[in-house]
Amino acid sequence: MSIVMTPIGRVEGGRPEPEDDDWGASLARIVLDPVRFDEEALLGLDTFSHAEVIFVFDKVSEDQIVTGARHPRGNKDWPRIGIFAQRGKNRPNRIGVTVCEIVAVNGRVLEVRGLDAIDGTAVLDIKPVMSGFAPRGEVREPDWAKAIMEAYW
Repeated sequence: MSIVMTPIGRVEGGRPEPEDDDWGASLARIVLDPVRFDEEALLGLDTFSHAEVIFVFDKVSEDQIVTGARHPRGNKDWPRIGIFAQRGKNRPNRIGVTVCEIVAVNGRVLEVRGLDAIDGTAVLDIKPVMSGFAPRGEVREPDWAKAIMEAYW
């Protein structure tokens, strides 16, 4: 099976390089492709507080891809876990997903806070965050996952 995805736009601004922590204050714009989308594509998105942004870690080279297990961030104090039990950028399909605060919508431009994608990143999709899609029931996670996120935002 072959699946081809075409980016809907690109990230402009925010950080120029990937870093592990302090993404919470990062402001960036997602600019939609003007050939594929008119200004109505984002119509109504400004009535939501947050958007889920799906993007590509397109700066990760093929030789950096992890398909097995590793210690998150290379930290031997944390358990060795499989790539699908973590959210690192070195994933097989290099897909990133982040819930961001919507700051503004202006035509084909969405301004967000807290997007952990760098300037120039290809964006695959944008979805409004709706409470009906939030996890139902208790969210469970190991202690190392809580520790890794302490300084992330």
